[in-house]
Amino acid sequence: MVTKPDLSFADYVAARKGASNARSREGAAYAYAGDLKIRQTLGKIRPVTLAVEATVRFWQTVEKSRMLGTAVKVTPKQFPKLHNLAQRCADTLQIPTPTLYVSPNIGALNAHTFGTTDDAYIVLNAALVDHLSEVELLDVIGHECGHIQNDHAIYMTTLYFLSHMGSTLLQWGTRPAVLALKAWARRAEITCDRTGLLCTRDLDASIGCLVKLALGSKKLYSEINLDEYLQQLEETRGPGRLDELGRSHPYLPKRVAALRAFAKTTYFKSVIKGPKDSSPAEGISKEACDAEVAKILSVLA
Repeated sequence: MVTKPDLSFADYVAARKGASNARSREGAAYAYAGDLKIRQTLGKIRPVTLAVEATVRFWQTVEKSRMLGTAVKVTPKQFPKLHNLAQRCADTLQIPTPTLYVSPNIGALNAHTFGTTDDAYIVLNAALVDHLSEVELLDVIGHECGHIQNDHAIYMTTLYFLSHMGSTLLQWGTRPAVLALKAWARRAEITCDRTGLLCTRDLDASIGCLVKLALGSKKLYSEINLDEYLQQLEETRGPGRLDELGRSHPYLPKRVAALRAFAKTTYFKSVIKGPKDSSPAEGISKEACDAEVAKILSVLA
């Protein structure tokens, strides 16, 4: 007799609480405080818990096999370069090497983390391999590893399903859950931009990767003056800024400015110091950085 899995959100959270707390502690050293604060409240928002419960059920019974049906798993024999980059990220973050797949999606420069706490994996669109350098791929994989390390996977998966399949996945209004998850996701992206930088240890490469992904073009990126581009940050504070409330990612100039702020922290500077350098790292505290980033990300201020 096959035992039917208990798919209630409450039992799912209870069963995974130890692993989730451990991942949160591991990621907390660099994670953006706004991400941590909102994530702690998501389990108390009823529309979110209902959506997660439905997602776990749908994931376990249908979606995983469907989504991976056309993807290719990354192994030492298939895409060995990507496998080595994933190992490098895992070693940097001190987590198990994540499972990667390459999806044949044409044209889109994108990557996703899907799954649950126990079964999370990364999907890279094939176009990334053609358009990004090795260090930029390291940044992308590191970013997605950040989602895994910080236990984002189930919420990322839920938001993806609600955004792309809400009408078929759930029969009740999904708007409150989507808005709550997007508010969290904008902050989660800041955490994982930091993770990518921790893996590359190269601010210019990580920023370049962000811009290339946004533009979808290596050629266009070569014609951008980054300092002039970042001046657009002030332009996002007009009346149209409210559009950002409906987005799962902050506007790109905000992400770049937030990443630059993190690169100034004593935390990051201590990470990139050479092993023979015993001098104290000089920079701003993570708390000061997070306060600066909160102002950068503000939509209503």
